[in-house]
Amino acid sequence: MEETTKSKASSSYPTKKTIIKLLTTHLFLFLSLHVSQAQTEKKPSPPSSLELEACDGIFLSYTLVGRQKEYPHVKNVSKQAWAFKAEATLTNVGDEEVQGWKMFIGFQHREILVSADGAVLIDAGDFPAAVGNGTTLVGTAVTDLRTAIETAGDLTQMSAKIDIVGTQFGLGAGATPMPKTITLENDGFKCPAPTHRATRMFTCCRKDPTVKAKLAKTTKYPPRRYGDLTIAYDVLQAFQNNYYVQVTMENKHPLGRLDHWNLTFEWPKGEFIYSIKGAYARRKDPSECLYGAAGKFYKDMDFSEVATCQRKPTISDLPAERAQDEKVGKLPWCCRNGTVLPPVMDKNKAKSMFQMQVFKMSPDTDNRTSITPPAKWNIDGVINPHYQCGAPVRVDPQIFPDPSGLSAITTAVASWQIVCNITKPKPQQNRCCVSFSAFYNGSAIPCNTCACGCDDTSKCNSKAFPLLLPPEALLVPFANRTLKARAWAKLKHLHMPSKLPCADNCPVSINWHVSSDHKDGWTARITLFNWEDYAFDDWFTAIQLKNTFEDFKDVYSFNGTRIPGLKTIFLEGLKGLNYLAGETNGTYAYDPRVPGKQQSVVSFTKKHIKNFDVTKDGFPTKVYFNGMECSLPPIRPAKNLGHKSSISIIALVFTAFVSLLLI
Repeated sequence: MEETTKSKASSSYPTKKTIIKLLTTHLFLFLSLHVSQAQTEKKPSPPSSLELEACDGIFLSYTLVGRQKEYPHVKNVSKQAWAFKAEATLTNVGDEEVQGWKMFIGFQHREILVSADGAVLIDAGDFPAAVGNGTTLVGTAVTDLRTAIETAGDLTQMSAKIDIVGTQFGLGAGATPMPKTITLENDGFKCPAPTHRATRMFTCCRKDPTVKAKLAKTTKYPPRRYGDLTIAYDVLQAFQNNYYVQVTMENKHPLGRLDHWNLTFEWPKGEFIYSIKGAYARRKDPSECLYGAAGKFYKDMDFSEVATCQRKPTISDLPAERAQDEKVGKLPWCCRNGTVLPPVMDKNKAKSMFQMQVFKMSPDTDNRTSITPPAKWNIDGVINPHYQCGAPVRVDPQIFPDPSGLSAITTAVASWQIVCNITKPKPQQNRCCVSFSAFYNGSAIPCNTCACGCDDTSKCNSKAFPLLLPPEALLVPFANRTLKARAWAKLKHLHMPSKLPCADNCPVSINWHVSSDHKDGWTARITLFNWEDYAFDDWFTAIQLKNTFEDFKDVYSFNGTRIPGLKTIFLEGLKGLNYLAGETNGTYAYDPRVPGKQQSVVSFTKKHIKNFDVTKDGFPTKVYFNGMECSLPPIRPAKNLGHKSSISIIALVFTAFVSLLLI
């Protein structure tokens, strides 16, 4: 009787091996439903029961499904591009739920990801994204990995799968290019080096008992990240076929800035903006709705009132005079003509906001909480940093103070975060440039040739070094410098090429002139030139001096602020003088146009630097204007043999003569 009871009991409760076998079968079916087809790809093999049985945490795997040669076909193996498909999976076979999983894949073959279904990249831009140094992914459809205990072995809730499509370089046809490693980046987990099996690698990540739990608030979705510029996409109200959303841009970089910003994105499912408040769409054109899918779906809608029907709309800020408009204004941080200042200048002006009513398209209209945010975000300004924006990442709903004024809070229906970071301008794609000059050398080194690009190079040399100039020539437009450059070259016995170098073509140029060097310190003069027709309100410039930053003493016509973390001196106009005028006509009709300019002297000591060399330490390593990094000359003014001192022989003779007269 006892034996019968034992046998019945053992048959009622499955063993661990039985559970593992069931999980393996389910995982095989789960993977087989999503296998991509290509000419050279093979079906990935699911984890074996032994692999899963040996894991008591989070099981990670990466499988190279297939690869094929891309055009153009080249002989150099290292430059040959290959299209590849891969799968990454995460399976929770432990006893603790993982919320907001984060998986790092250590790519190493100059990979460019074109898509990653089931996940988004949190440390790279939008697709296509260069991930040759590895990337971290977070889930979209499945953000949490629940346990078999909580779900009765439901693999769809325990596992997440990422279908990866991209391009990689190098290695021949018979190679198997795999990542360096795969790891789980959630706090408290430790992953051993992955095991390799031909086109597959896997590892088991377990809880590290030595890691103390953080006191930080646990979030359902990935935590909000820091970025130079963050964009919050907060859904305020949701209906069956439309929703209201608030878009908030916040500048967090001390040198970041936007002027007359333009924001663009792409609707993935044919959505359109019905109304907008706090901003406006550059193009309305209802025909894109009328003759498209929206016109067929919303048959009775009057599209003449729609804000924009564009799939890739361009949104701009409203001017200040519309701030109190009852229909389109009355929002905090709106209607500033597209100006977003650094928090160093004004924290209240470091944000910009607008609201939209968005109409959805099928199948999102089947569920009022089914909302897909726009993709491919991009934002730029007039002369501002270039921002690279990542994909929207779902985060915990934003918290707002209750509008009633009571001690309560309200939350958004859903929230996404887009992180944008400043990138260094590519050569000849700057919007400002710097020239160098010094008291010890009579020639000024002008801005680089084509520093801000060149459209027509048929009559000039876009690769030639700029011609040395007398300092006063920096005051006139480039078109009027030729005669001065020729005369200076003849006077100084300099080479004059037959095909002259092209202009710098920069709207703003900055001259840094080292004006003195004495025993206890040195001084420089900075001059800003505006070659545009329009003015710059609330302008700023920033000077990075890595070696002499600690010796900064004072600036006399601007406001100066130290930014220690960047070893940068932040300079802005004084109150009432923070307006850099545009270019104007000369006194007479035949005079060259006169740029708007402002100037100040900057003084330094020599307390924190030994063996100070003015030819090296007296010049900045980086210069910014309104957040944009300016192009610097590749060389510094050299000391002339006849000008070792900042005091000329003529001045000494004159001083001695005056002294004799006084005696």
